[in-house]
Parts: sequence; structure tokens; C-alpha cells
Amino acid sequence: MVKVYSYADSQDVANSVAQYVIEHQNAALSKGDKFKIAISGGSLGKVLNKGLIANSENYAKIQWSKWEVYFSDERLVPLDHEDSNYGLFNEMVLKSLSEKKQQLPKVFTIKESLLSDDGSTDSEIAKDYESILPESLDVILLGCGPDGHTCSLFPGHKLLSERSVRIAHLNDSPKPPPRRITFTFPVLFNSGNIAFVAEGAGKAAILSKIFDTKKSGLPCELVNEGSVPVAWFVNDAAIEGVPVTASKY
Repeated sequence: MVKVYSYADSQDVANSVAQYVIEHQNAALSKGDKFKIAISGGSLGKVLNKGLIANSENYAKIQWSKWEVYFSDERLVPLDHEDSNYGLFNEMVLKSLSEKKQQLPKVFTIKESLLSDDGSTDSEIAKDYESILPESLDVILLGCGPDGHTCSLFPGHKLLSERSVRIAHLNDSPKPPPRRITFTFPVLFNSGNIAFVAEGAGKAAILSKIFDTKKSGLPCELVNEGSVPVAWFVNDAAIEGVPVTASKY
């Protein structure tokens, strides 16, 4: 089941993403003591800041101390590097929470001590991250690249057919930096819920391909075709001319 939620304003997109996250947080905590969420990089840190921290009403509903945060993909760089997805989350979310004297979520990062300059330990980093990944995540928040990639699963890449490992490494990402680890489809398809966030008129062309009845084989389209409930949170410009029926969350 795929649903699309669209708004004219970016703040409204962020607020609806926040409401989605809060709803699934509450559902997870009604059954257990942890809310397990994975995020990707890109603009998601900014969206979470706007929707979950800057919005005081939403902020009051988040039980940060019960969150476990994972990354759907990570660049194999030091955690304080400008390309690090953790670094972006730290900048946009964790630092803001620290300033508010808020108890922080538990965040699971790549093991920085395993990084090597030549990539010889990349498979070890992937195995280590897979070892700390829970069997199933409550929510995975994803972005959609202009080429239709998500996580570090790129169009036409061999990892699209990877089913034997849950975390894979690659050294040939078409988007720099080339060395990364990523969730594979077994993780995505075993999660409770998936949400994409895509904004801007620049996304309309690729979203048209993803939502076209003619199959493109693009990674985001493959996620849509799984059995996990998928929500897309977009602004109106991103679905201009795209064959979807949008509603409000």
C-alpha cells in the first residue's frame, strides 16, 4: 500500500512527517520499550528539526530516551566528516536536543575505529553494523535521489539483487563519496513502515517515472512494490504532473 501526502509549504511537510513519526512511536511503545527508527541523509535532518524540535507541540510528544536511531546508509568517512549521515543528524537533531538539556536517543553508528584509507576493512564495517541491527525496524525514513536511488541502492547496481546480507558495502557509488554501507532490500522489506520525503520541483521528473504504470526498475519504485506500507511526504511542486492522487496526513 502506497500513500502520497502533499502540501504547498515545507513546514507543513515537516509537521506531517513529525505526526507520522509520533503515531508510529506511540504504536511501538504501546507494545515494547523501544522505538526503532532508521534515517537516511540528505535533507531529512533538516525536516526532523523543523517538524520534531522547532514545533513545540510535536516536540512535547517525543519520547527521545526510548528511541533507537540507525542509518539506512552511511558514507565510510569519520563521523565528524561533512559527508557523514551521522554528522548531519548530529548537527540538525542531537545538538539541538543537547541545547534543550534533553535526554538523547541511542544512536547506532558505524564503528569509526574500523575505517581504513584503502577500503580494506569496508566489509568488516558492514558486518559489524549488521550485527547491531535489530531484526525489524519500526520506521525507516528515506530520501529519493534525482536518479531514483534510495539508501545507497542505485539504479542498475548489483546491490538491487542482494538478498544474502542485510548490510552491504560498496566502493563504486556513482554519487561521491564512493565508499559506503547500505541497507539492502531484506531490511527494507522486513520493516514495519517506510516513509519517503521528497521536495522541490526538481523531483517531479523522477517521481513521474517511479509512479508511472510502466516499470522502471528504479530503487524507489522497487520499495513501493514491496508489502510494507509506504508513505510519501512531498510538497506540491514535487508531484506537479506526476500521476498520483495525494491527500493530507
